[in-house]
Amino acid sequence: MQEMDILEKCAYIKGLAEGLNIDNSKPEGKVLNAIIDLLSDITATIADMDDEVATLGDYIEEIDHDLGDVEEYLYDEECDCECDDDCDCCDCEDDECDCDECDCDDCDYMEAMCPSCGEQICFDNEIDPQDLICPACGKPFSEEK
Repeated sequence: MQEMDILEKCAYIKGLAEGLNIDNSKPEGKVLNAIIDLLSDITATIADMDDEVATLGDYIEEIDHDLGDVEEYLYDEECDCECDDDCDCCDCEDDECDCDECDCDDCDYMEAMCPSCGEQICFDNEIDPQDLICPACGKPFSEEK
């Protein structure tokens, strides 16, 4: 026998109640009919929510697929850096690079170490390092005032 879903179960209970010929003039009959009406309302609401959840699940799957395409585009590209070593400014995986500036045309920023706290930061290559303030310690890179 096939399992009934929530709507079918509610309809079955409603049919059973109608078969009992419940007397609505008595308090017990009023209570039972009110419970059955409430059950019908709850069932309809749950069925609507199930439909909405299924729709949202479909949207999430589409977004996940699109995000996978974006991640593949962003992270699977090879480094075009012309440095002798791979460097962080091109998202390479070699952390041993000592270069201060990447020579490739794709990179728009530089790396520098804060003279006060030693924090490695990246900044736009059009900014003069002397004008920088370290985001970690808040001190300027330049000692001049």
